[in-house]
Amino acid sequence: MAELSTLKTLRAVADATRLRIMSLLSDAELSVNEIQQVTRMGQSRISTHLRLLEETGLLESRRDGKRTFYRWNSQLDTGQRSFIEQISAGAEELDDHGSDQINLKRILDQRKNQAQVYFNQVAGRFDRSYGPGRSWQAFGHLLLRILPPLTVADLGAGEGLLSELLARRCKKVIAVDNSERIIEFGAAKAKKNGLKNLEFRLGDLQNPPIDPKSVDLVILSQALHHAEEPANAIAAAHQLLKPGGQILLLDLLEHKFEQARKLYGDRWLGFAESDLHRWLEEAGFKKIEISVVAREEEEPYFETILAAAER
Repeated sequence: MAELSTLKTLRAVADATRLRIMSLLSDAELSVNEIQQVTRMGQSRISTHLRLLEETGLLESRRDGKRTFYRWNSQLDTGQRSFIEQISAGAEELDDHGSDQINLKRILDQRKNQAQVYFNQVAGRFDRSYGPGRSWQAFGHLLLRILPPLTVADLGAGEGLLSELLARRCKKVIAVDNSERIIEFGAAKAKKNGLKNLEFRLGDLQNPPIDPKSVDLVILSQALHHAEEPANAIAAAHQLLKPGGQILLLDLLEHKFEQARKLYGDRWLGFAESDLHRWLEEAGFKKIEISVVAREEEEPYFETILAAAER
C-alpha cells in the first residue's frame, strides 16, 4: 500500500465523528445503516465522513447487494495499523463511546438473529399492497389465540386496553397504574365484561404492588417515559418475574419533541437503545434484544422501540 499521508490522516481523524467511526470499524465491518443505528446520526452525514476516510486511505468498502460495507483498509501494514490504532483509541475519551459500544454489540448480535431480520422483511412487505381483510389488527387477534396461560403484569396500564386483550387468553393479568380514577374505570369495565382474571391495582412503576417472583411476563407499554427513575422501574420489574420470566418494553426512541412534556405529561423524551440495554443488564436481565419496530410518517416522526429480555 502507498504510504499514508500523516497530515491527511491526522486531519481526517481530528473530527470527533470520524474518530467514532474509525473506532467502531476497528473490530467490525459495518454497513452505513448499521453505523447509523449505532451512532443515531443521519445517513447522509455518515456517508460524507465515510467517503472522506476512504479517500484518505484509512477505509475500504465492498458492495453486497444494495448495501455497502466499510472496514479498515486491509492493505495497511503493521506500522500503519499500529499508528491508526493509537489514534482510534482516543475515541474512548468521547462522551458517546460508551453508548456506541453497547449499540455495536446489540447490532452484531442482531446479525445472528435471522428471525428478527425476517420479521423486518415481512413487516416491510405488509403495507405494500392491499389485501381484503388483511390488517395488523387481525394479525394481533390471531397471535393472541396462541398465547400460553401466563400470569402477566401490565405496568403503567392506563385504562387497561392491552390488559383487557391479554386477559381474554392469559391465566391472570394484573394491571397497575398510579391514577385512582383510571384504576376505578378499568376495574369497572373488567367487571362489566366478565373478566374475572383481570385485576387492577393502584401503584407506582418503581414499586408495583405485586409479590416478587410471581409473574411470567412483565409489560411496560409506553409507560417507562412517565417514570421518575426508569432504571428503578426496570429493576422493580425484574423482581416480579419468576426465573425464566420475560420483560417486554415498548417505548419511544429518544426524540427532541419537547412539547410532549406538556401535551402528554412525558417525563422523558424517549430513550436511547444503549440506555435501555444498560438498565436491563444492570437489573440482571439476560438475552437482551432491542430494535426499532415502528416509525411514524408524519412529524415529529416518533419511532417505537421494543426491548425484550429474560430473567
